[in-house]
Amino acid sequence: MTGDEAVRLIPAIRAISEAAGDEIMPFFRRAGLTVTAKRDGSPVTDADIRAERLILSALHELTPMIPVISEEAVAAGLGPVPPNGLWWLVDPLDGTKDFVCGRAEFTVNIALVDGDQLKLGVIHQPVTHRTYSGAGPGTATRRCKGLAELPISVRSMPTEGATLAVSRSHDQPEAIQSHLNGQRVVTLISIGSSLKFCLVADGTADLYIRNGPTREWDTAAGHAIVIAAGGTVTTFDGVALRYGKPGLLNPGFRVSGWPVI
Repeated sequence: MTGDEAVRLIPAIRAISEAAGDEIMPFFRRAGLTVTAKRDGSPVTDADIRAERLILSALHELTPMIPVISEEAVAAGLGPVPPNGLWWLVDPLDGTKDFVCGRAEFTVNIALVDGDQLKLGVIHQPVTHRTYSGAGPGTATRRCKGLAELPISVRSMPTEGATLAVSRSHDQPEAIQSHLNGQRVVTLISIGSSLKFCLVADGTADLYIRNGPTREWDTAAGHAIVIAAGGTVTTFDGVALRYGKPGLLNPGFRVSGWPVI
């Protein structure tokens, strides 16, 4: 798939992610929300299941020949082995813990992968009606419902030091100190889900470091958007993060708004 072909898919994938967000919202802050623990102990709700069902159906209709790997299907033991060609990678509700706690920091993540390389990514935040997308360098955008689509890009490092995005539910600043490579940090932003990638992509933050394990559906869409905005996503060894790894498990990684130090 060419870059232009990937860009042409963005409006349809944005619409699918926004429809999934509409499916999620009736469950947000609803009394009596049913929360079930998956085999790995992480939570899943009816909103996750409903959003995934909508996305899988819509992607099959849009691209019937491209297989889909999605978080809840994999958790249920239905996930296929990543193919060599094109494949969709979906997290229908990223940040379920935030969702259950009534925080607005959950997202819908959809990415397209070609072998081990990203082709496009879309992240939708249902509460704010904000959608980020990217399909290759120079194509990153942010759109709020009812407003014009705006280009976004990473920013140059501020002279006073970096703004570091950290996970609200996982890594603590002291756990990632050794991976800063001496970079001075002047501001911390604690936030859930894939929004940390979006903050780097639109220049709100300069750096996001994740020390703990993640799965590929947690990172693929955000990774694609950061690359489209001019940033980098690498392992701690400085190697670009790849996809289709055994178990779809990521090592620790660094998201930067500038080349790796």
